[in-house]
Amino acid sequence: MTDKGKKPKKPSRQQVFTLVVQIGRKAGDGLPKDATGAALMCFASGVDEAEAVRETVALLKQADTAPLDVTGYGTLADREAEGHEIGDDERGLMQRALDENSVIVAQMTPFFGDEPDIDGV
Repeated sequence: MTDKGKKPKKPSRQQVFTLVVQIGRKAGDGLPKDATGAALMCFASGVDEAEAVRETVALLKQADTAPLDVTGYGTLADREAEGHEIGDDERGLMQRALDENSVIVAQMTPFFGDEPDIDGV
C-alpha cells in the first residue's frame, strides 16, 4: 500500500493546562493519616481547559480521592505571559502529559488543618 490517497495527519489541538486540585479525605485515598486533605498540582492535556478539568477530576475519582475544587492556571504560554518561572523538570512533565494525552500529578501537598485558606495556591 502506498501513501497516495492518505490524508495528512491533522495537527493535534491538545494543549497542556496547569491545574491545582484540592482534595478532601476519602477511605483509601493514600493521604497521610493525620491529613485533612491535600492540594495536587497537575498537568492535564485537553483541547480546552474545561476538558482538562473534566478528565483530571474523573481520573482522581477513579483513584479513590475526593476532588473538591479545581483552579486553572492556563497553558505554558499563559503562565509565561504571567511571568511564572517554569523549570526544565516542569516543562518535561508538561511535554509528557501532551505526548501521552494524560494527566500528570506533579506535586502533592497534604493539609493538616492548620493551613490558611488556600485560594492563593
